[in-house]
Amino acid sequence: CDTLIGHGGSGSHELTVDSSPASGCLLRSSPEWSSETSWIKARRSEMDGVPEARMETAPFCCPTCDGGEAPGRGLVRRNKKTRSLSTSSASCYSDFRRTQSLHGPSPVTTFGPKACMLQNPHAVMHIQDPASQRLTWNKPPKSVLVIKKIRDASLLQPFKELCVFLTEVKNMVVYVEKKVLDDPAISDDENFGPITKKFCTFREDLDDLSNRVDFIICLGGDGTLLYASSLFQESVPPVMAFHLGSLGFLTPFKFDSYQSQLTQIIEGNAAIILRSRLKVQVFKENWEKKDGLDEMGIIQTTESARKAMQFQVLNEVVVDRGSSPYLSNVDLYLDGHLITTVQGDGLIVSTPTGSTAYAVAAGASMIHPNVPAIMITPICPHSLSFRPIVVPAGVELKIMLSRDARNMAWVSFDGRKRQEICHGDSITITTSCFPVPSICFRDPVNDWFESLAQCLHWNVRKRQNHFGSEDEEF
Repeated sequence: CDTLIGHGGSGSHELTVDSSPASGCLLRSSPEWSSETSWIKARRSEMDGVPEARMETAPFCCPTCDGGEAPGRGLVRRNKKTRSLSTSSASCYSDFRRTQSLHGPSPVTTFGPKACMLQNPHAVMHIQDPASQRLTWNKPPKSVLVIKKIRDASLLQPFKELCVFLTEVKNMVVYVEKKVLDDPAISDDENFGPITKKFCTFREDLDDLSNRVDFIICLGGDGTLLYASSLFQESVPPVMAFHLGSLGFLTPFKFDSYQSQLTQIIEGNAAIILRSRLKVQVFKENWEKKDGLDEMGIIQTTESARKAMQFQVLNEVVVDRGSSPYLSNVDLYLDGHLITTVQGDGLIVSTPTGSTAYAVAAGASMIHPNVPAIMITPICPHSLSFRPIVVPAGVELKIMLSRDARNMAWVSFDGRKRQEICHGDSITITTSCFPVPSICFRDPVNDWFESLAQCLHWNVRKRQNHFGSEDEEF
């Protein structure tokens, strides 16, 4: 769909895009409408000082579709200028200046003089430009969850300083995990004791934190952010991650200036990046036999239905061969169609955030977290042509053991909840509608490239020497 309302110079655009790529269809349209799109006309008018006009979306894409003039098309018009047939089609973009945006340009949906794309008015979605995503609060935050790496002595002092600042200065309710307070270095500290009495504690897999926590603070490495994600199976509060671990690819904040940074976040002045997660369902075959009576009173033996477990995954789903010496042999389906059989050590299905973790070590490309996609990466495939692939974020993947597989497989979710996969079990993977809103230190682009340089030393190489005056003569 080509509807776009822009605000010149602000970098903020509201796009209306067709969420069903399969709905594209070629139809005939009038040459007059196909000469320039309404989107380009609106953008040109903004640059010339013409007031913004609203472009309405019509259920039909061109006059041929409904037998009349297309409503809402070309409401912003200028004096027509004749153009030579030899003029390049790219000339219509010569006056357009691209504002700062992480979205690509709205695609032209007219193809030649008599073809256009059929709109699907029932399948549209509004996408905000990721570069304009800012944190705001409906009400001032009052509660915070502090995630601390367990049994790390180097984090004790930062943890205590942070908790004193949050409770005494900011008057916030602090949630911590119960096993954190069980650490003797914290429980035996008499000076810190009055502060711990103000804490609210929780236990993993037992207490539900939904709608209790306003935002999250992570102290440690990337594992603390992954753990925070696992605690929320639906909506996730904003996450502020301090780099106090070993790698820190997902933790952009330094603890030295935590007070000013936290004050800025509480005031709602920060950029955020929405890190997509994977919704994973594991269906286990339960072959318990049950006896019952049918309508005729005859005893019938039936097998019980499948039971499902669901997980929200931030980095990756890994299917591997475990301790077996044989190749794993799993079938990979995309939207119900078998696309390949993986023969090797296993398979990684990752988010763009997870593309810089296990996947990149297995030879995958690195994808910026704002790119809507799912990465599929084989682990040591017994094939010279099995390369990692990127598929659209809207597809549904299913993984099952092949019928002729010699052994079982194992699956893990962000390195946790590892379990065996047997014949008849299946794993379905889709993009979750509950992302992790990660607070940026500067902005989504600069933070990502800073992590690539500092953590992975991306493209680090000794610089080539320039030519001297004597070398240039040769």
